[in-house]
Amino acid sequence: MSDIDDYLRKANEIIGERSREEELYDNEVVKWLRKYGKIRKALNKAKKKYPDEALEYDESSIDELRERYEYLLSHENIIKKMSH
Repeated sequence: MSDIDDYLRKANEIIGERSREEELYDNEVVKWLRKYGKIRKALNKAKKKYPDEALEYDESSIDELRERYEYLLSHENIIKKMSH
């Protein structure tokens, strides 16, 4: 198995199964995280567009959400580089 295959397998494990709506919401969070660099702002912006998929957060969960969406942002950047 190649390094790329290993990376993609691990990324799928981390990201997990998502519905189409969850993917759209996650992409919206990543879009706003890229623009503003602030997880709370990104979550709030995405909630306006996808209120049914929006994740609730508080001080005990915000760091975990930040890590998840920073990972998704990095993953998206890697996938874009691989496609070139």
